[in-house]
Amino acid sequence: MKTRYTVPPLACDAIAPADSQTFEAKTYAKVSRRLIPFLMLCYLGAYLDRVNVGFAKLQMLNDLHFSETIYGIGAGIFFLGYFLFEVPSNIILHKVGARRWLARIMLTWAVISASFVFVKSPAAFYALRFLLGVAEAGFAPGVILYLTYWYPSARRAKALSLFFMAIPFAGILGGPLSGWIMHSLQGAMSLAGWKWLFVLEAVPSLVLGVAILLYLDDSIARAKWLSDAEKTLLARNVAGDDAHKTAHVSIRAFVADRRLWLMAAIYFCVVLGQYGLTFWLPTIIRKSGVADPLWVGIFTAIPYLCAIVALPLIGMSADRRRERRFHLAIPMLVAAAGFATLPALGGVGASIVCLSVASAGILAASSQFWSLPTALLGGMSAAAGIAAVNCFANLAGFFSPAIVGWLNDLTGKSTAGLIFISIAVTLGASLVFFVPAKSVNR
Repeated sequence: MKTRYTVPPLACDAIAPADSQTFEAKTYAKVSRRLIPFLMLCYLGAYLDRVNVGFAKLQMLNDLHFSETIYGIGAGIFFLGYFLFEVPSNIILHKVGARRWLARIMLTWAVISASFVFVKSPAAFYALRFLLGVAEAGFAPGVILYLTYWYPSARRAKALSLFFMAIPFAGILGGPLSGWIMHSLQGAMSLAGWKWLFVLEAVPSLVLGVAILLYLDDSIARAKWLSDAEKTLLARNVAGDDAHKTAHVSIRAFVADRRLWLMAAIYFCVVLGQYGLTFWLPTIIRKSGVADPLWVGIFTAIPYLCAIVALPLIGMSADRRRERRFHLAIPMLVAAAGFATLPALGGVGASIVCLSVASAGILAASSQFWSLPTALLGGMSAAAGIAAVNCFANLAGFFSPAIVGWLNDLTGKSTAGLIFISIAVTLGASLVFFVPAKSVNR
């Protein structure tokens, strides 16, 4: 598939030099207005369907007689399916186009998410979580790859930060919504509240899957809402950015690239923290003294509100200063401090403060990380590289809830696994400085 656009140089060369910066700023603002809010909305739907199991857990475990360990394995097994199908998914997207492939992903996972209403045994729970991971594989890395078709490295941190704001938005909206569904619809039409949760929160993904086919453009060349001058500017900036990137010529060279393995190790630690937060946040708040699912949902929104503030500020600072490593490592260390402090404190207020610090740090790190590999790779290497890094790192999504669940059962405390997560995130922050600054600071 063609993802670049070229037109005769004279299409935009007539613009006066004094106006060129204004024209460029307006063009990227136009692109961002068109793409980012819609992609955020899609990712919000994805994240709701991925982590609403954390709220369903508040009722589902008692109804189905599941242990914390069963829940932890089921929550994490999603990422095994994700791991197996992510790289092929991104390569297919690069070849057939984002519009059709992202729509396929969303429609498939919506159907599977709604099917959780039929879960009665651990085996069924594991199977559907695995299939949900298979269905969703490639969405987040696919969007990251898609944004490289539009933004050069110097502008990408802000765009990625805005896109990843969908995660805290999912917490802000999804927490109270999930709590309300489980509180208000418990027993309606003889269905448990957690079953209504899976059915109703699958609807947005179903609608957005259809909307992608009508709204999204595969490339700059196919964007009818851009003028020829705007297309030329965008294409030149992306082409110039790609000239500095690595294009692997063989699978052996790709696999042997130590930078990819370093990136995977860093992101593995970020993901450990991210899903240690999202899968256990409702449980931590409930055990701090909040019993009603509705109020649990409301309180879970607070840490995500803090992340909403942190993400764009850090992204804008990273682009303005052309500095990537400290803008990733410092949020990771802040998150590690929040995780480490939480087990030592008690009460709702103290727990919310620690969770807010951890949320702001780890979600900011999740978005800032992607400014590193996207600055190094281009073309098919970007398609495979982004997916490979995300693929291996997201195995942490399996280990994080499984280890935390096991430690919680072992100790009888819902915060036991947080010390482990804090250590892992700190280790990841130290690995950031093995990435050469000159390779990514542009």
